[in-house]
Amino acid sequence: MSIQELWGKGYLLWFLSNENPARPQNGWELWLIYTILIGGLLLFAILIPYLLGSINSAVLLSRILYRDDIRNHGSGNAGTTNMLRTYGKAAALFTLLGDVCKTLLAVSIASFLMSVYTGGWVAGLFCMLGHIFPIYYRFRGGKGVLCAAAAIALLSPFAFLCALLLFIAIVAMTKYVSLGSIVAAFMLPLLINFENTMMERGGLNGIVSVLMALLVIWCHRSNIRRIQNRTESKISFRKKATAANDASAKDGEQE
Repeated sequence: MSIQELWGKGYLLWFLSNENPARPQNGWELWLIYTILIGGLLLFAILIPYLLGSINSAVLLSRILYRDDIRNHGSGNAGTTNMLRTYGKAAALFTLLGDVCKTLLAVSIASFLMSVYTGGWVAGLFCMLGHIFPIYYRFRGGKGVLCAAAAIALLSPFAFLCALLLFIAIVAMTKYVSLGSIVAAFMLPLLINFENTMMERGGLNGIVSVLMALLVIWCHRSNIRRIQNRTESKISFRKKATAANDASAKDGEQE
């Protein structure tokens, strides 16, 4: 099989299909293969992505480079925006790269083994869950926006580009990263549904995109209240003192 075929079908799913001339035919062989298939889904699309998602770049970098914990500053959120406000651009950039890379790795492995429309989307969701509720850090993580964006960039470039343009426009006009994230998340299921209609396909991507959107919006519930009260922090690319950050940044971070 070619790389493109593996990405679209997934090796394990292809192995069980009629396209495979060596497909098992006997009852016990099929039972064994389906057991492996279920185990593969649990391992490569759920467990491994969750564990990878739980590796939080913001927490690791703040501990290694600054002998500190990012969750003790600003909003207490372990994400790129809080890193930017607390430690500056370089720390934020490395945080972004770390969170994007772990997501791309998790989604790629699941897509090649379980197909992009099944394993890939499920892996993206569980990597996002790991980032929000990391098992290594007492389930205190970020807000999952970067993980969701990285997964969607790989799984649906069309939806990603549309959501990214919308995000940039909202942030440019309002300086609220949180509002840009919320609006982009709200539009995600609509974009995925439109793409499915145009491509005449369906699958788990529609359901998973709804769950991703709900997770992002739920994680920003405090930001929504502050936006309504006009007390939400606005983004700035200038490094501020940590003490000033802790007083002014009240959880406007979106990662």
